[in-house]
Amino acid sequence: MPTETSAPPSPIAETLLDPVSSAASHTLSSKRLILLLSFLLAAGTFALYAPAISNGFVNYDDPDYVTQNRHVLQGLTRPGIVWAFGTDNAAANWHPLTWISHMLDVQWYGLRPAGHHFTNVLLHSAGVALLFLAIALGTSRIWPSAAVAAMYALHPLNVEAVAWVAERKAVLSMFFLFLTLLAYGWYVRKPGIARYCCVLLLFALGLMSKVMLIALPLTLLLLDYWPLRRFPDSDDAKLRRSFGQLVLEKIPLLALSIAAGGMTLFVHHKEGALTGAMPLAWRVKNALYSYVAYLGKEIWPSHLAVFYPHTENSLAWSAVALCTLLLLAITALAWRFRQRRYLLVGWLWYLGTMFPMIGFIQSGRQGMADRYMQLPMLGVLVAAILFFADVAARARLDRNLLTASFTLIAVPYALVSHAQIAYWHDSISLFTHALQATHDNGVAENDLGSALLEKGQVQLAEPHFRAAARLIPDLASAHYNLAVTLHRQNHLDEAAREYRQSIALFSDPLEAAQAHNNLGILYLSQQNNAEAINELSAAISLNPAEQNSYVGRGTIELQSFNVDGAIADFSHAAQLSPSPLACFWLGRAEEAKGDYPRAAAAYNAALQLAPQMIDAKVRLDALRDKIHP
Repeated sequence: MPTETSAPPSPIAETLLDPVSSAASHTLSSKRLILLLSFLLAAGTFALYAPAISNGFVNYDDPDYVTQNRHVLQGLTRPGIVWAFGTDNAAANWHPLTWISHMLDVQWYGLRPAGHHFTNVLLHSAGVALLFLAIALGTSRIWPSAAVAAMYALHPLNVEAVAWVAERKAVLSMFFLFLTLLAYGWYVRKPGIARYCCVLLLFALGLMSKVMLIALPLTLLLLDYWPLRRFPDSDDAKLRRSFGQLVLEKIPLLALSIAAGGMTLFVHHKEGALTGAMPLAWRVKNALYSYVAYLGKEIWPSHLAVFYPHTENSLAWSAVALCTLLLLAITALAWRFRQRRYLLVGWLWYLGTMFPMIGFIQSGRQGMADRYMQLPMLGVLVAAILFFADVAARARLDRNLLTASFTLIAVPYALVSHAQIAYWHDSISLFTHALQATHDNGVAENDLGSALLEKGQVQLAEPHFRAAARLIPDLASAHYNLAVTLHRQNHLDEAAREYRQSIALFSDPLEAAQAHNNLGILYLSQQNNAEAINELSAAISLNPAEQNSYVGRGTIELQSFNVDGAIADFSHAAQLSPSPLACFWLGRAEEAKGDYPRAAAAYNAALQLAPQMIDAKVRLDALRDKIHP
């Protein structure tokens, strides 16, 4: 609900909103400088990330989000939009606007990865310019604001969100966050229902991109304290009244946060993404440690990886206690020097915006993720750079020296980002680097093995799947992938054991159906028809659209002289999807029954799909004499 409490307008903001006002000429030149810096920051960001456009898709989440998502692959359609706002998706997240953006990319670029990467880079570049505008208009400090935006633009912790197609949700939500901050500053200068609705709309779009913005209503209270200065400096009664009004003002925004958070938790629970089996003590220890570890990576971004294994119970309580003491010490220092309001606001921004992602509620197997720092890092950057700027101003340091110092700090970060972007070129380079940067990383082992298997390098993939299954014994996909590699190398007994292990662990019925199907085919190759038909029937019961299972079961039925059963299965397989193999075997079954015209029709259908299918040609030629003696 809007209030009448407003901040004193900054001269820069006033000039940008009303360029024909009575502001002095130097303020008009500040306006031109701001616009120029906005353009340069966006262009520089785009230049840094341009190599990402030549990267491909990776096998980690990109299939769920784009390359194998049947809703997204249809482009922008009305049924697709309805699905996007629903709760049925393999990614276990509620972010309809992100889904729609992926659909638009498919509509425009098809499955050419360059277009999808281009959109990410463009959103990040525009977001950097908007971030600069938001800070500059709020603080009236142009050069420190530019330094914050530049460091945000080139920081290596942001590479993951920009260079990864599946993380469109992160760059899209940050884009709307910065627009929300600008709209909020616009509203604060002259409160009104229309301006407040603009804030609400942009915040809702941000939440529909990724729910990580959920803490924004509380952080806006921090911005009310600084730089907007909406709290009175004295008079406790007036302060309490003002605080109450500002809290009341945030209730509609908080309602949006609660709704989006509730939807996300519902989808997480529905898709089994919440790691409920992990004890609370493990999650608390990892969260307190991660708060400090993230700070370390923001200062010294080394050993960055797409996936960091959860610490689980490996952290000693003494180490966790040290991390907690460090967090308390920094908090005490921020409070001690609270006259520099940006220090307290920046630190509380970091703690508050990181809280929803720190892992008290665990989703997935990761202990940390670079992408989670996109929003929290802003608080630390603002506090550090403004503090440095104030110290430099008090010491009257030469501007050229300051520029050289900033460059000396920024260039190494840009070089690390450039290297990180290259790791995202493909799945093999991405997960090879992840294994070099981390230890005992079962997820990286599994995904590297999958990438090698996709390239046909079965023997190279096998040790990675073995490592993944050893490091994460309950990872169903690791056992399944290991079974596939063993199956292809004709190690059938061990492959069967791994298939059975994956079936016991899979929670997704479609994935379990594929494992049942493969195990059935394995038994079929061993002529163990009884076990084969059991497995293939189990696959069909879990996934009635599993075409190969019908073909496999029909083959066994044909061998067992159950011709009618074979015809039924082959017919069903042919109806599910045009398949020369299903049509050929339907012809064999019809021929075995003595229905030669139907058999010939089936062989013709197979040849229409695969004109070079020799077996179908031979069978059809043999039938011609029987049909037309």
